Amino acid sequence: MGKKRVMLPAKDVDLSSVKYEPEIVQAPRLTGFLFRLFVRLLEAPFIGSLLLTHLKKENKINELLRHTVIPEEPMFKPEYPPQEKEHDVVVLDEDGKPEDRVKSALNCLPHYDPAKLWENSSAPFQYWKIRDYAYAYQFGKVTPSMVAERIISIIEENGIDKPPTPLLLSFDAADLRKQAAASTQRFEEGNPLSILDGIFIAIKDDIDCLPYPSNGGSTWLHEVRAVEKDAVCVSRLRSCGAIFIGKANMHEFGMGTTGNNSNYGTARNPHAPDRYTGGSSSGPAAIVASGLCSAALGTDGGGSVRIPSSLCGVVGLKINYGRMSMEGYAAMLGASPANRISMKPSTPCLPTLSFNDDTDALGSLRIGIYTPWFNNVHSTEVSDKCEDALNLLRKAHGCEVKEVVIPEIMEMRTAHLVSIGSECACSLNPDCEDGKGAKLTYDTRTSLALFQTFTAADYIAAQCIRRRIMHYFLEIFKKVDVIVTPTTGMTAPKIHPSALKSGETDMPTTGYLMRFVVPANLLGFPAISVPVGYDKEGLPIGLQIIGRPWAEATILRVASAVEKLCGESQKRPVSYYDILRAN
Repeated sequence: MGKKRVMLPAKDVDLSSVKYEPEIVQAPRLTGFLFRLFVRLLEAPFIGSLLLTHLKKENKINELLRHTVIPEEPMFKPEYPPQEKEHDVVVLDEDGKPEDRVKSALNCLPHYDPAKLWENSSAPFQYWKIRDYAYAYQFGKVTPSMVAERIISIIEENGIDKPPTPLLLSFDAADLRKQAAASTQRFEEGNPLSILDGIFIAIKDDIDCLPYPSNGGSTWLHEVRAVEKDAVCVSRLRSCGAIFIGKANMHEFGMGTTGNNSNYGTARNPHAPDRYTGGSSSGPAAIVASGLCSAALGTDGGGSVRIPSSLCGVVGLKINYGRMSMEGYAAMLGASPANRISMKPSTPCLPTLSFNDDTDALGSLRIGIYTPWFNNVHSTEVSDKCEDALNLLRKAHGCEVKEVVIPEIMEMRTAHLVSIGSECACSLNPDCEDGKGAKLTYDTRTSLALFQTFTAADYIAAQCIRRRIMHYFLEIFKKVDVIVTPTTGMTAPKIHPSALKSGETDMPTTGYLMRFVVPANLLGFPAISVPVGYDKEGLPIGLQIIGRPWAEATILRVASAVEKLCGESQKRPVSYYDILRAN
């Protein structure tokens, strides 16, 4: 019997015969000297090839790609048929002013009285919202400059930790004071630009934001690429008066899920300083969870916003691929001209949460769950807590929960690995050839060694799988409105002291952290992680809601409902800064 495997066309697959195969990642966990030795062996011409061939065989990568006949044509980026309009929404003007879109978004929010929280200092813990800051500024309780001084003090104190645990990789106190002073003056004159005026926001280190370099968590990218202007998303927020506190820590080049960064130091989880934040947007999630900012910008190519949001107990939104210009929600909205032509995005809109219509809007909601996948977690505490949230949603709003079947999950994971891995290798290869490869962290070098083994044929096969998986999910979305899973298969993993100096490789942990996030990246769907509780050790657990193409309004509505139902038991993190009351 030969090795060749022939797939049926996706449309002919009998879903009743599909059996879920638990995902098991076969790879060693290494830190310290053994890890550094392992990386050097991987990079050695002959031994490295043998090691990588063995790892790929153990994880069936070649079997799924090179030994398989895939009848579908390749899909190099997401393609969607026209989508039905979402109901009970407010349409946003994609070409309008960002501050006008922010005003429309504010009008969609449910009623909220910031004065109540200010008047009741003994109220149960909850995070300060953007509307709390706006209220405090409007009524003179604090000014943006006062808040800036508190943030500067905290960041400077954080900078002397040993070993280093930086939340920010680039920070300029003078620039922060300058931004805050301008915002303070606007409030004194009674002319704030929008509700975002004076709101402090952290920017992940792979998003351009003047006057800072963009290093992607590395030590050298600024040497080969200068930042000449703000990214589009940053410039749109700046036009609304947002204040940028600096560039947030991240896993180097986004090539990891824990947030480990041996170049500068590893950000810690505010709920447990001996635990990882998750990655790669480690700094943004930790900064929001610690109360330093009400919002932060990250990037999400493989769960990099949703994973740390789940592990740190905050909300993390990944919008639909193509919804926003990559040269750069509400304020940042706007697809690039090329994507408007090629992807034909649906009109952007937001759910009307300002009216008491949630029961009606959610009563007809159909929620999809693939139970064997949903329950494949490291600890049943994760799946149980997520199931509890689903039951609360069903009980409160009458939502219908329907069982769905998602075939070929292992193939989906492999296709994503090859797709994003090939893109990373293509991006870094020229600089590696120019001598920068030795400056990469050991875990980045491990990933890159694997990525560089992928061939053009592997990449094409992965894109053929993308089309198959797209078919399955679009068929599912004919029967349900959202698909719900745990965000991650485990809570925040422990940081091993030996991993701080030179990193680590721990692919089984990565497998658990990425278990449920891949579909939204490979297929471009919108997805959001919302906190639903804690495990027995007090570590946060997140629920992921995946929407149909362009259906951000639907997942935001569901997330808002889940937050109302599960938010009462919110715990104050161990490392938390009460920025507003401190002033």
